[in-house]
Amino acid sequence: MTHIVVIGAGQAGASFTAKLRDLGFDGRITLVGEEPVPPYQRPPLSKGYMLGNMALDRMFLRPAAFYADRDITLRLGARAIAIDPDARTLMLADGSSLAYDTLVLATGSDPVRLPAAMGGDLAGVYTMRRLSDADALAAECVAGRRMLVVGGGYIGLEAAAVAATRGLEVTLVEQAPRILSRVAAAQTADWFRALHTRHGVTIHEGAGLAALTQNAGRITGARLTDGRALAADFAVVGIGIRPATQLAQGTGLMIDNGIAVDAFGRSSQPGILAIGDCASFPWRGARLRLESVPHAIDHAEATAAALMGAGAPYIAKPWFWSDQYDVKLQIAGLNATYDGVIVRNDAGAPSHWYFAGRDLLSVDAMNSPRAYMVAKRLIEAGQSPDPVAVADPSVPLKALLPG
Repeated sequence: MTHIVVIGAGQAGASFTAKLRDLGFDGRITLVGEEPVPPYQRPPLSKGYMLGNMALDRMFLRPAAFYADRDITLRLGARAIAIDPDARTLMLADGSSLAYDTLVLATGSDPVRLPAAMGGDLAGVYTMRRLSDADALAAECVAGRRMLVVGGGYIGLEAAAVAATRGLEVTLVEQAPRILSRVAAAQTADWFRALHTRHGVTIHEGAGLAALTQNAGRITGARLTDGRALAADFAVVGIGIRPATQLAQGTGLMIDNGIAVDAFGRSSQPGILAIGDCASFPWRGARLRLESVPHAIDHAEATAAALMGAGAPYIAKPWFWSDQYDVKLQIAGLNATYDGVIVRNDAGAPSHWYFAGRDLLSVDAMNSPRAYMVAKRLIEAGQSPDPVAVADPSVPLKALLPG
């Protein structure tokens, strides 16, 4: 009987196994996860779960009975350490092994950590990626304590929002000249800087971190490259994530900003697929890697369908979101090559529209679901509205769509 083994019990791995059964696959399926809990949602870790608004059982993607009913074997708390592609065998840290016919790498991504020389291994220094990270941070987040956030991307800003909401004193440091410098326009950065400032967060931009300071192995604060000293009881480091490719590198798979796959999820090694955050795929003549829940689901399901013979290549439709305080930011498209930004405001709900010339690339919509949906439809259809009409709030959003 054909055996498909999936490494990584996150959104992509869980979606892939469920889709296989939906499409009628009747062989064996084993889902291997390093964490001791069933597949769960990651975005709420730094939002609802940390705030205490979402119980653990609501985090799980499926109830336990789902996997039993679908005959999906869960190997939880199991760390994969090596792949033998010739023998088609996966080795686990407990000394056991799994023989497979098809192996699917859904290993996700890992947070970038501060070097030990800068204090990255001190007690009280956290990254936000796993349930255990959120649990440890929740114990630290007591009103009145001082939290340092290193990094002004969306991960850092979400952590700052949760801590400020819980009554902590929050200081954020960003080495670049402004927050969100790698992912958003200055207009979006300005808007979120003002939002956090209103909630009491102190933001230092253009602030290089020399090192974290410590006493008896626990963080006490930070020293900046300009000589300033900041006090802190604990810190959250959000300076980026990298595709988790360690297993793949040991098998000779092609790596190109993640595990390189074709439009059907196939790696350079026969019998091995890769999906989600850990994989890069063809995109408009280049290669692209996306880090989002929608992509993880869509890529997993498209790859499962291709494995079952559907034959349709994966075509990404990038969209993302971030929750901070009472603001839901929704992003459609990719803004990498923009040369202009149109700011629109619909009754206090702003949206920032990215253009390359007259071509619409993406949108950042803050509490503006209508702007987001209109822009998403336009981008996915390859159509662009008149920038002058976008800038004029007297022009209804629906009027931006072609007749």
